[in-house]
Amino acid sequence: MSAASAITLKNLLTLMRPAAVGASSVVIIFSGMYPLFFEPSISVGKAFGTALLLLIGCILIHGLLTHALNDYTDYRSGTDEHSPAMLSGGSRVIQNGHMSPATLGKFGLGLAIVLLICAVALIIWGQLPLAIILLIGIWGAASYSVPPLRLAYIPFAGEWLSTFPSTFALGLGGAWLMLGTFPEWAVQNAWINAMYCIAWVMVHHIPDLEADRQASPRKVTSVVWAVERFGLAYARMPAVVYFAIIVLSAIWLATSDRWLGAAGIVVAAAISMYWLAKVDLKDAEAVTSCEKKMLLTAIVLAVWLGIFY
Repeated sequence: MSAASAITLKNLLTLMRPAAVGASSVVIIFSGMYPLFFEPSISVGKAFGTALLLLIGCILIHGLLTHALNDYTDYRSGTDEHSPAMLSGGSRVIQNGHMSPATLGKFGLGLAIVLLICAVALIIWGQLPLAIILLIGIWGAASYSVPPLRLAYIPFAGEWLSTFPSTFALGLGGAWLMLGTFPEWAVQNAWINAMYCIAWVMVHHIPDLEADRQASPRKVTSVVWAVERFGLAYARMPAVVYFAIIVLSAIWLATSDRWLGAAGIVVAAAISMYWLAKVDLKDAEAVTSCEKKMLLTAIVLAVWLGIFY
């Protein structure tokens, strides 16, 4: 199979993993954009155009670039080979023979170069905020997976230095582009949604615990780190910590008179921690079911925060 013939719409959709992208990045855009449609100084057309622009960037970076680079890196290290491969274990475009490792690697590199050229062009044209948002997204995708940084393989680094900046910037992007400022509600929404995304990723790493430990180099996620220091039961700990941060953040929303928003995040975090506490960590299928419920919760939470701002 030639490289060109492998780059088909079907393969790109498989690589993109629309369900995960929709439950995280797309709803983060909604959460940050929906209130702007009711801002008197902004036309509906301009708000819609900005939302569409962010959505395109989300598909290219969070959907394609991030997954291409991560799938290629995890294939090379061997972790995806041992993954139970439900929601975890990558898109499986390599393992199922849809794209060769070389093709996927070249696709990821080529897309990164094109996006970097676009960022430079935006700077030249004076579109600095949009260029910065784009560069943060590229940084998140590349630093998470690509050597020598490969931050996903270092405990706490992947979520804080890669995942958080890109998801937080995506959530703030609408307000920055439309208003030129960062209203408190937008910062709060971006923060909560990014935290829930990271918490979900920590649960996402649980089924791959043994696969990550067998990788070369070893993929020492925060979950692997916790288990190796405290035991299997503590595989839940990283996610619980992030859910606890979300609960504490309710105080911030409450002091801003966002009582409904505060109540929503407490309920979402509490339910998620309950599901996680009950799940059998040795049962990959059960953990995957828990992940799916959390993805639905992420959608509801982001929409809730967008409406009750």
